[in-house]
Amino acid sequence: MPANGPSTPTSSDVRYLVVDGADSVGSIPGSPGSQYVYVFRQTDPSSDGFTFQDRDLSFYFRPSPTVLHFQVENRQDRPVWIEWDRSVWVDAFGGSKRLANADSRWSQRLAPLPTIQILGLQRHSNYVFPMDNLVDPGASNDQLHRPLFPEDQTAPQYVDREFGTTLVFRIEDRLRSYSFRFKVRSVVRR
Repeated sequence: MPANGPSTPTSSDVRYLVVDGADSVGSIPGSPGSQYVYVFRQTDPSSDGFTFQDRDLSFYFRPSPTVLHFQVENRQDRPVWIEWDRSVWVDAFGGSKRLANADSRWSQRLAPLPTIQILGLQRHSNYVFPMDNLVDPGASNDQLHRPLFPEDQTAPQYVDREFGTTLVFRIEDRLRSYSFRFKVRSVVRR
C-alpha cells in the first residue's frame, strides 16, 4: 500500500469487524449506522445491472463495503465446479489475494478450499472477500473479518478505486476464468 494511500482498519479495532457477510435487504449496501454510503459500478465486463452471462453461466453481483455477494446460474444441463483455490481477489490497491467465501473460517485459512459443484440448471449464491481479511474469532466458530472498505471518515478516499475477483470454474473438464471488476463510483455522506 502506498504511504500516502487510504488507511485500512487494523484487526484489533473491533469497531471495524464484520461477522459473516449477511446481505442487507435494503436498496443501499452497507451498515445501517454507517457515516457514508458507497455507490459501485461494474467496469469489466461493463454492466449497468451487475450481471454477465455466456452460454454456460449467468452471474449477478451485489457489491457492498463488507463483501462481494454473487449468484451464479449453471445454464447447461451438466454440472460445473467453482475452483476456489484457483480463484483470486484483486484489492483496491491492485494486489492479488487468496479468495475467501461464505464457508471460510479462521481455523481453515491455510487449508485448501473445497470445490463447489453446481448441478445443471441450478443456482448457487455466495460471497467473496480476501482471505487476508479473516480475523481470529477466539473460541467462536463465527466468520469474523474486516470489511472491504471503511464506512467512517476515511471512506471518501476510496472513490475511483477498483477491486474485483477472478472466479475459476471447471466446465466439461476444462478450467475457465471469469474476471469481474468493480469501481467505487462515489461515497456519499448519509
